[in-house]
Amino acid sequence: MSHSDLSARVPLRLPTATATFAIAIAGYLGVNLSPYMITALQTALDADLLTASWIVTGALLATAIVGLAMAPLCAGPRRLLVARAGLALGVVGFGAAALVPEPGVVVGGLLVGGAGAGGAVAAAGAALAAFRNPDRVAGFNGLANRGVITIVLLVIPLIGLAPIDVFGALALFSLIGIVVSGWLPAAPVHAPRAGAAVAEAVPVEVPPTGAVRAMPERSPATTRLVAIAGFTLLVTFALWAASEDSLWAMAGSMGAEQAGLTPEGLGLALSGATAGGLVGSVLLMIVGDRFGRALPLGILLALGGILKIVEGFTSDETSFIVVFIAWNTVYALAFMYFVSTSAALDADGRWSGPLLAVYLVGSSLTPVIGAALVGVLGYQGFAVALGIASFVLAVPAVAVARLSTRLQRAEADPSAGARPEASTPTQEVTA
Repeated sequence: MSHSDLSARVPLRLPTATATFAIAIAGYLGVNLSPYMITALQTALDADLLTASWIVTGALLATAIVGLAMAPLCAGPRRLLVARAGLALGVVGFGAAALVPEPGVVVGGLLVGGAGAGGAVAAAGAALAAFRNPDRVAGFNGLANRGVITIVLLVIPLIGLAPIDVFGALALFSLIGIVVSGWLPAAPVHAPRAGAAVAEAVPVEVPPTGAVRAMPERSPATTRLVAIAGFTLLVTFALWAASEDSLWAMAGSMGAEQAGLTPEGLGLALSGATAGGLVGSVLLMIVGDRFGRALPLGILLALGGILKIVEGFTSDETSFIVVFIAWNTVYALAFMYFVSTSAALDADGRWSGPLLAVYLVGSSLTPVIGAALVGVLGYQGFAVALGIASFVLAVPAVAVARLSTRLQRAEADPSAGARPEASTPTQEVTA
């Protein structure tokens, strides 16, 4: 085995990419299908909108809580176990909700399935850190996620919004995740010297990724610094998610009141926003880490804040739609830079694992948060508050992004820690 085989990260290959992205999609599918889930629940339980909405919120919170709880396990040798257990719960829970029309089974099945999705989210998020060039990998992940979700969102209404259709789709994607889970990249081996000593007496098991990966040791000071940066990133990301998704939740009512936005116009804005996310994913795949991580993230958060403020003062339907699509394109790119920053902090996925679950904590409460802010500040004050939040959150986000770039550079070449970013070896490694 060559020396390069012992690096902490591996190149992106079709099998490992398929497993990582498919499990991530299975874990996040409930978030994207939440409007359809509410409709299916109203049909299955003959429930009102509020009751159905609270049940779906409960399922999403279960995903977030379990994802946060399981994330530490996914930074070690139990990653595959957590992924398969979570996906199995998804198959059982969502499958029961789809096939058994009893209210208790439907509600319990969604909560169990939501909890299982949390394991999938944590495992896939941690696995994203296993690859070289986290920025480009985050772009690939965003493209796969948004591409598949766009197709699913288009196809399911054509089939129907009955429980068998909506909850069955969630169970099906969990099953697909189980099938490909064997290719999920494992966490790197800690303490490589100790591992080498043990290997003299114990045969080394080569994982499916094709290499035994050893993660370089870090000094206690660096470990503490990374821990502080990781927690800072998680808190920043949760607040940013609440800010961004509050605008998404209030877009329909704000657009209708301020800009005369019609239901058709709202549909155009939402579909255009999804397309903008796809464009952002492609851009990140092309750019990779060419411009570093801190500068693009700072620019994107500042630009996003400006666009949110502009949206609050837009009184024309066409302008409202254009600004909304531009804002969501910026949002999608910033989201992926947050993911790449967390992945670069630690190759074992210690911070990218909980990051996706933290996002759910922030976003699941945004309808309530957005409505409360609008009630107190009005739509224009609401937009200004969200814009200011972006400017403030850019400061810690940029600081952590700079640290993650420096750590990635030192990880690739310990002697390169002081070199300019443009000369780092990671620039020459494709995803």
